[in-house]
Order: sequence, then C-alpha cells, then structure tokens
Amino acid sequence: MESSHAISITNEEENNNNITQMKKNKTNGSIVPTTSYLKDNNNKQKKSEHDIKKLIHSTKVGISLVLVSLLYILNPLFDQVGENAMWAIMTVVVIFEFNAGATLGKGFNRGIGTIVGGGLGCLAATLAQKIGGVGNSIFIGSSVYILGSCATYFRFVPRIKKRYDYGVVVFMLTFNLVVVSGARPGLKVWEIARERLLNILIGFIVAICVNLFVFPTWASDELHDSLVERFHHLANTIQGCIEECSKSVKEKENQPDTSFTVCKSVLNSKSKDESLANFAKWEPWHRKFGFSYPWEKYLKMGEVLRELAALVLALQCCIHASKKPTESLKQCETIGSKVVWTLREVGDSMKQMRKCEERDSIIAKLKTTREELSLVTSTSMIEEFENDERLAIASLVFLFMEVVEKVGELVIEVGELQDVAGFRTRVTPVSM
Repeated sequence: MESSHAISITNEEENNNNITQMKKNKTNGSIVPTTSYLKDNNNKQKKSEHDIKKLIHSTKVGISLVLVSLLYILNPLFDQVGENAMWAIMTVVVIFEFNAGATLGKGFNRGIGTIVGGGLGCLAATLAQKIGGVGNSIFIGSSVYILGSCATYFRFVPRIKKRYDYGVVVFMLTFNLVVVSGARPGLKVWEIARERLLNILIGFIVAICVNLFVFPTWASDELHDSLVERFHHLANTIQGCIEECSKSVKEKENQPDTSFTVCKSVLNSKSKDESLANFAKWEPWHRKFGFSYPWEKYLKMGEVLRELAALVLALQCCIHASKKPTESLKQCETIGSKVVWTLREVGDSMKQMRKCEERDSIIAKLKTTREELSLVTSTSMIEEFENDERLAIASLVFLFMEVVEKVGELVIEVGELQDVAGFRTRVTPVSM
C-alpha cells in the first residue's frame, strides 16, 4: 500500500523545542513518537476552536436579547406591544441553543405548544364564562384535569418524548395560564392570547435569524466530524496495541496507558450522538446535509464503534498479560495492521463523503484475515507454552478475530450509508 503523510513545517524555534521535548521524554532508551505531539497540538487546536464557538454563541445571545429589548426601550414599539414584550425576551432566553438544530427544534415546539394550548385554553375559557356560576369552576377544573393528565401521559411515549417533549410542556403551561385567567369575568381572553402569541413569534424570529445567519453551528456537522474522528482514534489505538505485542513485560509496564481514555470517550458517546442526531433532523438544507438525511445510520455506526472500543480495551489487557513476544503475536501484528488500514481508509471515505467502490473486496479480505487468525491457535504453534500463556494467546487471537469481524460490520454500515445518502463515487486501490 502506498500512502502519503502530510508533515507540518514549523519554524526553526518550534523544531528545536520539539527535539528538546522528545529528549526529555526518553523512557528506558525509547523516545516518545512525534505523532503524540502532533496529536496534542491537534487537541489544543480543537479546544481553541470550541472556545471560539462558545464565545460566538455568547455574543449571538447578547445580540438577540438587545434586539428584543428594543420592544421595551423604544416608545413606538412599547406602545404597540406593552407589557407583553416580556414574552419575547422569555422566548429568546428559553429557545436559544448552541446548535441551530436545537434552536429550531425548541422554537418549533414552543410555537406549536403555544398555539394549540392557547387556542384550546381560549375556547375552554369562553365556554366557562358562558356557563357561569358554579359550573364555571367545575368546567375549568375538569378541563385542566383531563388535558393535563392526557398531555402528561403522552410525554411517556418514546417517540413523542424524543422530539416533542418540550412542546407538550409548553402546551400544558399555556393552556393552564389561559383557561385559569378566563375564570374571572370581564377579561378579554382572546385579545390577551393574541398579543402574547405575537410577542412569542417576534422572539422566535429574532432567535432563529441570529442563530442561522450569524456564524451558525450545525449539529449535523458536529455529529459527522465526531464519528469520523472515532474511526481514526480507534485505528491509532489498535496501532498502539500492535506495537505493544513486540515489547517485553518491563517495557509494557513503563508504557503509559492512553487507549483507556480514547476508548472511554467512545463508549460514553451514545447520549451525545442521539442528541446531535435529533437536533440535526430539525436543520434546513446546508452544504452536505439536507432534509430526510439518514441519521439513523450514524447512530448505528456509533453503536458498532462502541462495541469495537470495548473489544480494543479487552485486547490491550490480553497483550499486557502476555509474558513475552511470540511468533503468534507477531502474526497478529501483521493482521492487525490490515485492520488499522481498513479503519483509516473507511474513516477517510466518510470524511470526504465519497464512495469506496472496492468495499466488497475489503470485506472479502477481512474475511480471509479472520480465517488466517483461526490458524494461529493451532496446537502445533502454542503447545510449547505453559497453560496460562496458552490461554493468553488464545484470548488474544479470539479478540483479534472479533475486532476483524466488527470492522467488517463497520465497512458494511458505511457502504449502506454511502448508497442511501448518495455519496460521490470514489475508486480506491485495495492493498492491505
């Protein structure tokens, strides 16, 4: 396989600093690879970019609050909306989120909940005023009980809770406020509801326009990029496990354990993936992503990546349990390098959003690789070792086989996403 590596050229002072730092990190005559410094620089760059995004988001919230506050500050606007301007400010504070999709989702839920709850509340209040007397209170109490109980029950429905839970809460709040205020005669319920709805609409428009048109942050981009990063992170972790196969027990003990942090972050990514996928479904068409994009495929790939991360953690434990390098472990190194190449290749294909037309050949090679691994544990190859060492080698080979199978599942999932999402054609030479 021919590969190219991009090397960042820094000034002479930075190069000298890197060399000095490498000398300081010598451990038993070994020097920490320069890729660790590149990784640290990459993490610092990402952290800096995230800090900038947080600063931009804070600025956008401030701008939105200033705009809706003009309803109070400017006399001509205040004469039109009056004290109800507070509802516009409340709307901006409540629905303005970091991602555009989250803001759109909360804004849509608040709008629908306000319209439905306000409409039904006005209707119930009008009927209660016509009934009058004791029947007025009985009707209002009954309507609050029935609709409140039904709405609360719907919040337990998984499909509704996932996307419309906030809208149901707003519906209950709006309905109760409107219908209870209508219990007193003489109040113009419809007029109050109309003015409040108008101010909520103003706050919604301000929040959406600022969030979408001033340096927007897309949940879809964040989900896509984080998934691509996991492919490369796990590939690097497996590469580190392969390098440990040829080390002695003493070298393994002195080697810092960095794979645990990487795999732990992958294992804890489920809730984040589900939230980002939910927000991405609300977002409009932008650049690479549009409506009805198959975000479920991303969730499925995230699940497979978490299973792979669990296997990698177990794999490293088996490698540490091995007392000395063996021919079996060396053969696992060769096979593991193919797995690493496959993960990086698939990750690059995802990053560029291009089809890998040779994925069938990759799957066939992975199948052959798994069959090769099954031959490693033959009796003739491991009978010379002690029982505990045989168990460690057998466990190691088994985990490598599971890793190969899980990578094959990832290739299939990525291939299905490429077909459904309409990725552009990309021909990739296969050489592992």
